[in-house]
Amino acid sequence: MRPPAGLMAFFVTIAALAQPLETALAQPPLIPRATLFGNPVRAQGLVSPDGRYLSWLAPRDGVLNVWVAPADRPQEARPLTAEKTRPIRQHFWAPDSATVLFLNDTGGDEDFHLFAVPAAGGPVRDLTPFPRTRARLVALSSKVSGRILVGLNNRDSRWHDVHALDLATGALTLLQRGDGFAGFLADEELNLRVAIRPNAAGGADYFRIEKGQVAATPFLSHGIDDAATTEPLGFSADGRTLYWIDARGRDTAGLFAMDWATGAWRLLHADARADVQAVILDPGTREPLAAAVERLRPEWTDLSPEVRDDLEFLTRELGNWSLLSQTLANDRWTVATDNPDRPSATFLFDRTRRTLERLFVSRPELDGMPLARMDPVEIRARDGLSLPSYLTLPAGTGERPPAPLPMVLLVHGGPWARDRFGFDPYAQLFANRGYAVLQVNFRGSTGFGKAFVNAGNGEWAGRMHDDLIDAVAWAVRERIADPSRVAIMGGSYGGYATLVGLSFTPQTFACGVDIVGPSNLATLLATIPPYWEAGRRQLAARMADPDTPDGRAWLAERSPLNRADRIVRPLLIAQGANDPRVKQAESDQIVAALKARGIPVTYVLFPDEGHGFARPENNIAFLAIAENFLARCLGGRAEPIGRALEASSLTVSHGAEFAPGLLEALGRR
Repeated sequence: MRPPAGLMAFFVTIAALAQPLETALAQPPLIPRATLFGNPVRAQGLVSPDGRYLSWLAPRDGVLNVWVAPADRPQEARPLTAEKTRPIRQHFWAPDSATVLFLNDTGGDEDFHLFAVPAAGGPVRDLTPFPRTRARLVALSSKVSGRILVGLNNRDSRWHDVHALDLATGALTLLQRGDGFAGFLADEELNLRVAIRPNAAGGADYFRIEKGQVAATPFLSHGIDDAATTEPLGFSADGRTLYWIDARGRDTAGLFAMDWATGAWRLLHADARADVQAVILDPGTREPLAAAVERLRPEWTDLSPEVRDDLEFLTRELGNWSLLSQTLANDRWTVATDNPDRPSATFLFDRTRRTLERLFVSRPELDGMPLARMDPVEIRARDGLSLPSYLTLPAGTGERPPAPLPMVLLVHGGPWARDRFGFDPYAQLFANRGYAVLQVNFRGSTGFGKAFVNAGNGEWAGRMHDDLIDAVAWAVRERIADPSRVAIMGGSYGGYATLVGLSFTPQTFACGVDIVGPSNLATLLATIPPYWEAGRRQLAARMADPDTPDGRAWLAERSPLNRADRIVRPLLIAQGANDPRVKQAESDQIVAALKARGIPVTYVLFPDEGHGFARPENNIAFLAIAENFLARCLGGRAEPIGRALEASSLTVSHGAEFAPGLLEALGRR
């Protein structure tokens, strides 16, 4: 399966608003934070290409590591790696089925190195041992087992040069310098065939590569309108067909086949409601077998009779599911469930016998706990745009609460991303604490066609924020939310939206929780990582050009830092010190501005994290603070902080007194 492309007034006043939760609602037991956010028992189950092995991530001495087992004896699993601090969050099999590969960084700096370890056991090798370098997987192939292609920006931090990597020796051979190119596409023989270069229109130009030479003129170009909805998927095994996700000349992105010799295009699948966002390929031929769209829920469509019964069987047996891996013979898959009110389970699916063998439940301790359902809803914005959204209410509530509830508006990051239907631990945590949880795909979110994405251009703190305000108004009209008890929370762009919510509409929200959110758009764009150079024009097109007077004025106008004096409601901010995208200065400067004005703000800093929190100890510690902060603001329930901070690296540089129980918890460390 190929995932979509691409590229979080004062307490005296608030406490008076926070009345006890409605007694008409039965109060289910509190789900412990650690049950939702601690290490999974196992995760990311994969089958090796030859079908001999299973692998997954599981804790070893409290840290996620790679484990492997014979496919017919999963009980004989053993760890292959021994990471002590930074969890491994992504692993995959080399084509030879003898090597497991994984990516990891240091303290959240996003300088990912590529590592290899023999499936039979042995030392872990760093295949890209270069300082201040971000390794990128360019291609691996079922036809070429001993070699893969990787991109490295060790020569020029802005661009990734493509190297052939010999898996046995670790030798790197330069194939193509990356100067000016956003990426490259190879065929199944690992020959580079396409070079992709950003253009002045905020889109991309695509060039053929023949005999190692990049053509002088592109064979395809598009501008900013199609940048989020058009990209190549890859070549068929015979190299004759290039498959695309493409929205040129249409609104929603469809799946297309391009004849490489003639340039003729053929539509394979499209849906007027949403973009094609996932594709299942035959691992041998690399031809598409099925495609999925998701407006409100994922929907699979077979493109070959070969998988029609498989799709129907898996959906009937598992509900919402995703494909994790396939054998080269395509006779066995690993699939994982993703249903909102059940913990995820991973299965080995035998396509020949059409049987499912449950390998593990990622969080078995959630079985039998009062998990809430998630309801998809379409919310109408003030200008008529329909916003696909998700509402999660406390378990046992039904479709509507008997009386309005306190609500958490949970805003996704990106902003060129989306909320999805499925299990969401944050929605489950806050619903369990007695809140309605609303997640809104505001304009600019991806997956709903290019008009929806492009409606967000230039609308940071504008219509994108209006959409969130309109969604809150809908929840109030529907008697879901108590207008005096609504919090806004999110990470990255969602953190920015939180700061916008409290500074642009200061009376709408009772409080806010900002996780790694930018406060000053000018400094955000001035400090983006060098390897984002290829996307700089797209950022300027979708936000504003910092090199022009009008662009600088727009960035200043839309920056919450410049409206910090309007914030009157309590704010909790969390930041990773090593964040390469949203630098620590983004949080430092808004905290300093609020501190100077005597506005309550609590600032939590993690010295060993980056753009979000990878270590469960840190995530649990932060959420312990956050849920108690929300309980004071909104009147919901909370698990006491207790000893949740002891294993965390967090520091609190300001405002511990504004977060209930935080001073006491810090004193126990």
